[in-house]
Amino acid sequence: MDADLTISLLGQMRVLVAGSEAVLPASRKARALLAFLVATGRPHRRERLCELFWDLPDDPKASLRWALSKLRRAIGSPEESHIVADRERVFFDPGGVRIDIQDIRSALLDPERDIPLGTLEHMVRQLDDSFLDGLDDAGDEAFNAWLAAERADVDSGRVELLKRILAHPDTAPLAAGKWLALLRSIDPYTADALEQRTVSRPIAQSSEMSSYLPGKAGKNGVLERLARARAHAVRAQKIGFCDVPDGTRIAHATIGTGPPILKAANWLTHLEFDWASPIWGQCFADIAGNRSFIRYDERGCGLSDWEVQDLSFEAFVEDLEAVADTLGLQRFPLIGISQGCAVSIEYAARHPDRVSGLILISGYAAGWRLLATPEEQARRDAVIKLTELGWGTDNPAYRHIFSQTFMPDAAPADLDWFDEFQRRSTSPANAARFQEAFGHIDVRDRLAHIDVPTIVFHSREDQRIPLELGQALAAGIPNAEFVPLDSRNHILVDREPALDVCTRKIRGFLKKHGI
Repeated sequence: MDADLTISLLGQMRVLVAGSEAVLPASRKARALLAFLVATGRPHRRERLCELFWDLPDDPKASLRWALSKLRRAIGSPEESHIVADRERVFFDPGGVRIDIQDIRSALLDPERDIPLGTLEHMVRQLDDSFLDGLDDAGDEAFNAWLAAERADVDSGRVELLKRILAHPDTAPLAAGKWLALLRSIDPYTADALEQRTVSRPIAQSSEMSSYLPGKAGKNGVLERLARARAHAVRAQKIGFCDVPDGTRIAHATIGTGPPILKAANWLTHLEFDWASPIWGQCFADIAGNRSFIRYDERGCGLSDWEVQDLSFEAFVEDLEAVADTLGLQRFPLIGISQGCAVSIEYAARHPDRVSGLILISGYAAGWRLLATPEEQARRDAVIKLTELGWGTDNPAYRHIFSQTFMPDAAPADLDWFDEFQRRSTSPANAARFQEAFGHIDVRDRLAHIDVPTIVFHSREDQRIPLELGQALAAGIPNAEFVPLDSRNHILVDREPALDVCTRKIRGFLKKHGI
């Protein structure tokens, strides 16, 4: 049998033949037939299949023959076919075929099997996709009942996987809070029982991580999630303050233990809220798993001073310098996101002895005042004026200008969260000043002077900062590794595959260079 056939039943059904996606019949009934045969793994009478998918007065037998012939051509070859049929029955032969849901179920059949934590987490994320999405009502009521039962079984599998993750010795306490919150959204009784029995790790203290999950619609639900985020931050991280030479007070936070890793500030941050964000929370938890993860709020936002005279790129770099000096960091990898990439590059150029590596995500070397067309500059100026007028109001439309371009593929609840998060993170005047300051950034002459291992990530269809700016950033830094991400989001969102790629690559980068 062909060993190069892969079938995905989670999400919309996909079939890969020798690595290339097969073109399945447009008919939903034909695709549902294939899915049913693959998922059940047993022979079915022709009459039964006709009853499931084709009604009289159509010719069900002719329709079944047509569907089988189309499916054979799509996934097989003239010499062999996984669809085996005789005059009585039809059967899908799974020999040599990789089926996503079957791989997961095989792992769950052996409770004593030692499965790596990363594999368990990947399986849970696979099960986020609805089983056979889009095939509802492709058959009769019996097919719909079967589909509902299979989806319930998938939910049971998610519960079992989450229980294993929470019991795994490598699961960090903060990450455990996130997984417990997901378990509670599926099976609250199991989550409560597990939390009560758990004494070896402080899952209860991290249970506020339920704000990772899409919350209630409307402002009250968003505010509730922000309140839980604040409560989590107070207990889970150590917040301190330092003074910049010009007198500005900067807030910083440390969480986790181990070698330090420092993240430069970006638009926008708030130490009390962003840790439990549904946007970057997963990445933060991953980074903090075995390190001291340090973040700070730049001047003008979050817990740092808002009333400041200087809101410029030079001041942003000084904020970073103050945090690193105050905490006595000797040598450390530095993470930059968006305009934080330029701040990180400037710091690395000034302090080559302090930075052991650069991780740059969705960044650019020169701002919009320097590179944008006159038409684009006019649009940006208009947005700045709208920000001044409407940022602080209850109408989220003004802040939506940013959230929609930052995260066009985010869930509506996550966009609501980010809208309210932005309003609480800075003032209308500062939000406008930030935009103007970012427009004048220019570290292009610094790129060639960076002499540390560097990895650059950028979404292929970033709606905020075009891919070519990320490519130019990587091309200008000697020996930088460039990793394009399959996403439209400028800020990567929890549960999107691109974030998994990013976090996995970051782990590999740090391990490869021993930093």
